[in-house]
Amino acid sequence: MRMLRSLALTAALSAGVPSGAASEPAVHVQSLKITILSTMLADGEELGEWGFAALVEADGHRILFDTGAHTDVVLKNAHTLGIDLTTVPEVVLSHDHWDHVGGLLTLRQSVLAKSPSALSRVHVGQGIFYRRTSFNPGIDDNPALLLKPEYERTGGVFIVHDGPAQMYPGVWLTGPVPRKYPERNWSGKGRMLTPQGWVEDNIPEDQALVFDTDKGLVVLVGCAHAGIVNTLDYAQAVVRPARFYAVIGGVHLFAASDETLAWTAGKLAGFGVDNFLGGHCTGIETVFRFRSALGLDRRHCVVAAVGSYFELGKGIDPRNIAR
Repeated sequence: MRMLRSLALTAALSAGVPSGAASEPAVHVQSLKITILSTMLADGEELGEWGFAALVEADGHRILFDTGAHTDVVLKNAHTLGIDLTTVPEVVLSHDHWDHVGGLLTLRQSVLAKSPSALSRVHVGQGIFYRRTSFNPGIDDNPALLLKPEYERTGGVFIVHDGPAQMYPGVWLTGPVPRKYPERNWSGKGRMLTPQGWVEDNIPEDQALVFDTDKGLVVLVGCAHAGIVNTLDYAQAVVRPARFYAVIGGVHLFAASDETLAWTAGKLAGFGVDNFLGGHCTGIETVFRFRSALGLDRRHCVVAAVGSYFELGKGIDPRNIAR
């Protein structure tokens, strides 16, 4: 495992800009497609599950964002959708939970014979490998930590980020998202062992991908355990203070109170969001609340299904079940 630390200029630090924030002339992503490979809703021959994964295609670069829950679901869905993962070198894991890392080993093993470099670099946030007792009290059960040795035996490496990093021109990884606003988008049941000892597991490694485009920022999240408002606020601080052309993924509000949904929707409206493709832990009711609060219609605010996608310049294709 190797550590990548983002660097910032002295002037940026003195201005309060996060480490790794853009300091060179911005390069905008010109071509972007994000296809959902794992979420609960599915039609056609694809499989739904409680999990999340998406394929990113940005200016010729391909990234797998999260790997779903079951060992084989993303692999099967990719095959059904005609998606070749042997040409995807990079993986981003948004956080450690089983429903986002479950397919990693199977996917890596599936591409080794044809392309040993495929799915060989996994970008994670600092803290993902803390010992955890998240789901079974008293038992170490951090899925990312448990699969780490076997994944590394395949020749794969983990790249740990403690701050923002630009993966490709216009493609930013936030690294761990600071908690500016008091969002609590996690269960509160887990514990983790940090350098300061055992503390509540608030998923400190939670991170997102941000794409800088001519139309605004596009943000891809797994669960937004750091809070979707915190995530969008940080995306603007890291990249630029633009409105959001699209927000895609899970925002962990399926069990949120009416008060929380209203507060979150109000904050999103303040940012400006043109497209919302909400999957996994977002919640169906949450999508409808956001549709109303953001002044969007059913073409621009949609429940994500396996195979649905967002494409720059074309918008959301929801597939049949969510159309």
